[in-house]
Amino acid sequence: MLGRDLMRILGSRYQLSGADCEDLDIREIDSVRACMGMRKPEAVINAAAYTDVDGAESNEALAHDVNAKGAGNLAKVAAEMGIKRFVHVSTDYVFNGDKTEPYTEDDPVGPLSAYGRSKLGGEKSVLEACSDALIVRTAWLYGRGGKNFVETILRLASERERLTVVDDQRGSPTWAAHLADGIGKLLDADAKGIFHLTNSGATTWCRFAMKIIELAGMKGVRVDPITSEQLERPAKRPKNSVLDGSKYRKITGSNMPHWENALEKYMAERGKSV
Repeated sequence: MLGRDLMRILGSRYQLSGADCEDLDIREIDSVRACMGMRKPEAVINAAAYTDVDGAESNEALAHDVNAKGAGNLAKVAAEMGIKRFVHVSTDYVFNGDKTEPYTEDDPVGPLSAYGRSKLGGEKSVLEACSDALIVRTAWLYGRGGKNFVETILRLASERERLTVVDDQRGSPTWAAHLADGIGKLLDADAKGIFHLTNSGATTWCRFAMKIIELAGMKGVRVDPITSEQLERPAKRPKNSVLDGSKYRKITGSNMPHWENALEKYMAERGKSV
């Protein structure tokens, strides 16, 4: 999902070469060496990830192989090839959600789930291999071409008259196209280290769902709030995973669009707006 938008959004700024699973298995370092050796990139963006948060609870080894070992393999080969610009995409789920204010890049991490642990492992593996790497933490990502909350809500709302959605988790819904553009701006600024990058503003999953249905013009669909405990998902989520984007704004001079504006544009692009 993010890879598609990186190719689409950054293709006008850079000469890009995308590699999908058929071309490259990041879990195998020989596969990484072969792919990158053939392409000889000047920069690498790792948008690959195992993103099934609940599935990772029973498949933590696989999540680790992709999100930690795989990311580390890419960074190691980049270092071997002398590639100085390496970008790795991480997540808000490296935090435990106990903080009431938005999380800064310097706040202590403490993932609650196997997925969060695997992504934190990826951050560490990347920085061990490439000390000048750029780590971009994002949150609640949606876009075309991938499984995500917006598409799930639209599907469920077409099948049911009543939905129940958790209302005690706060975060910042982020359009993959805006994330891709923000990554481009960070590359242009030659940024290094950890950055938080999401659409601005914050909401709950329930209110996010309500806005999706409103913009889709789906009348007669009711969204009722429930608690995380009522949902009973295998993986525990942080109650607050809003990320502070001031570091990004300072280095790029740019503001990320508000999540509601981003969602409106996304819905218009996919032909579902009112």
